Amino acid sequence: MTLKKITIAIDGHSSTGKSTMAKTLARRIGYAYVDTGAMYRAVTLFALRNKLIKRGKVDEPALKEHLKRGDIAITFRPTKEGKSVTVLNGKNVERYIRSMRVSNVVSIIAAIGFVRKAMVKQQQAMGKDKGLVMDGRDIGTVVFPDAEMKVFATASAEVRAQRRYDELRAKGDTTTTFEEVLANVTERDRIDSTRKESPLRQADDAVVLDNSHMTLEEQDEWLYNLYLDRAKN
Repeated sequence: MTLKKITIAIDGHSSTGKSTMAKTLARRIGYAYVDTGAMYRAVTLFALRNKLIKRGKVDEPALKEHLKRGDIAITFRPTKEGKSVTVLNGKNVERYIRSMRVSNVVSIIAAIGFVRKAMVKQQQAMGKDKGLVMDGRDIGTVVFPDAEMKVFATASAEVRAQRRYDELRAKGDTTTTFEEVLANVTERDRIDSTRKESPLRQADDAVVLDNSHMTLEEQDEWLYNLYLDRAKN
């Protein structure tokens, strides 16, 4: 069977495992992978470190100037284990962008129009030659509306919160409570779905993947089979 090179867009709610499923699929089929959520988290981390967010308010003029000057350079670096880490201005920030400190305000940064335009421009440049798996909130609706394969990942808020809570525990966070994580997941859903700029929504031609009760193996096979179907010549 001959397979053509396509663009794969995976959108969906926070903590549905979009990045993990996208990375696994990309590795299996030999495609490049881009974690757009990590890009917004990196911008958020930059803003926090430079004191551009105070009491939930962003100093938008200052952040816009930093982006304009090219002060926020985001790339992805492969590891020896075949994984990918987020690099901000030359430094590996993967650990820091996954913290609750960043999670609590990333949706605010991601809702800013000029931030999204800057990130979308970078993302479209990355995918101009196809052969790419990209996950985020607006990949199939804004970044690559013509993607041959679109998936919308979802799961119940409680299941997603438990996954995020377990992930934090595994990374050594023993202070954040499950209730705090659930509140964060619910609030991010609200902000992502109601923001003015590129709100989270299912593309009309996206296939829904509800992985609330799926094993990772079942999920990966589901995605791979969908890819085979979409990439047929």
